[in-house]
Amino acid sequence: MKELIAAGLLFVSSPIQTINPSDHHSDGQNYSDQMQCLAMNMYHEARDQGTAGKLAVSAVVLNRVNDDRFPNSVCEVVLQGPTRASWKNPSISYPIKNRCQFSWYCDGKSDEIKDMKTYQKILDFASLILHNNIRFVDITDGATHYHADYVKPDWAKTKTRTTEIGDHIFYRWEKK
Repeated sequence: MKELIAAGLLFVSSPIQTINPSDHHSDGQNYSDQMQCLAMNMYHEARDQGTAGKLAVSAVVLNRVNDDRFPNSVCEVVLQGPTRASWKNPSISYPIKNRCQFSWYCDGKSDEIKDMKTYQKILDFASLILHNNIRFVDITDGATHYHADYVKPDWAKTKTRTTEIGDHIFYRWEKK
């Protein structure tokens, strides 16, 4: 299955910059951690979409990793958002509900994987996307933001719309 997905998406120009499996990021997370963070984001944001939808959601994460205005690792990007200290243990912090970059992470619902078969396919896909020997075209044209097509966030007015894939609309945040 991995080869089939990769064959349909391999390109040689306009690649998404990926990570090296031997790299350790400043946040202490390794390739496996980064792969799992990307897979969790794909699972919660696009599991019911086709390959293009999953790739587009992942492109946004990688575009943010490669943009100085966002954190420098996949996990830091996926889990980005304001936090609050636990009232039981102030050394532990939790994301503030509905304030994260990716809504699934702090919507108050369980993040538990319920469909392991789908998650395993997504995990394999995340591995292909992140592996530094496979280069993918950014089908979002540099998007750093997206939203579901049934919402109209205020921030959309300040971004450049690039494309619509599945039920997501993608935007690029132009550099000044």
